[in-house]
Amino acid sequence: MQLIRDISGVQHLKAGCVATIGNYDGLHLGHQVILRQLESEAVKYNLPKVVISFEPLPSEFFTGDKAQRVYPFRDKARLLEAMGIDYFLCLRFDQAMATMPPADFVERILFQAMNVKSLMVGDDFCFGKDRKGDFNLLQSMGNAQGMQVHKTDTYNDDSGRISSTRIRQHLAKGDLDGAKQLLGKPFCLSGRIRHGDKRGRTIGFPTANLRIQDNIAAANGVYAVKVNGLGKATLNGVANLGNRPTVDGTETRLEVNIFDFDESVYGKHIIVELCEFIRPEKKFEDFAALTAQIHKDAIRAAELLQSVQRS
Repeated sequence: MQLIRDISGVQHLKAGCVATIGNYDGLHLGHQVILRQLESEAVKYNLPKVVISFEPLPSEFFTGDKAQRVYPFRDKARLLEAMGIDYFLCLRFDQAMATMPPADFVERILFQAMNVKSLMVGDDFCFGKDRKGDFNLLQSMGNAQGMQVHKTDTYNDDSGRISSTRIRQHLAKGDLDGAKQLLGKPFCLSGRIRHGDKRGRTIGFPTANLRIQDNIAAANGVYAVKVNGLGKATLNGVANLGNRPTVDGTETRLEVNIFDFDESVYGKHIIVELCEFIRPEKKFEDFAALTAQIHKDAIRAAELLQSVQRS
């Protein structure tokens, strides 16, 4: 998959493409329906598949730190690539994009820059200044330009509409099973291992540290985890997601202690599946109290992972 961060990078699509537009936060079961339709259109037209999205997400642009999201940008890109998308066009959402008239967006980006032949959108998709662009506008302009526009109906389960909002609510409560049901896959975070404070080594719990975007919806706390990317085998471990209040941490990290593993892994890319939520993150009175709790967390994580393997 080719990642494109600016509209000037799509000139090679002048021959045409099929595309979809949206936040695609979570790439949940409803999103997957649209992407399967995109695949069908790509085969029909014999053209590449393009997902158009935005960074920051529009909700983040308008509300700042108040807006939460399911996945960091890098995980969205990782999942889109795994789903077979050819191009991920990620446009910067700024004041110019927020105030662009909807018809201008269609004309300048979908027609002139990308030559979109077939476009897939969700049934609630709105875009452009004051969110006045919708399916009807897309269809009307598409008919005049020869672009087919398809709308996907809401995808529901027994509790209602499957949405990123519901997934964020599950994650915020540590309900990983609830999130998994809507995502259609386990919830994972990924990244390149970087150097941390190395405090864990002093107490026999070295950690692989990932910097995580601060507004991820997953609850800060301790998780039983599985790790992939360090060889062929899936490894078990325990991880803390949060800003480490006991040591006055200032950034959000995923710190993973991998069981029975002692290799230098700095710079390697790993995927961490959050399997079971153990407890919320808390500030302990001192490092000794934190150390004692870490030992208990590791035992609990091993028990939970063993239980999952037996079931």
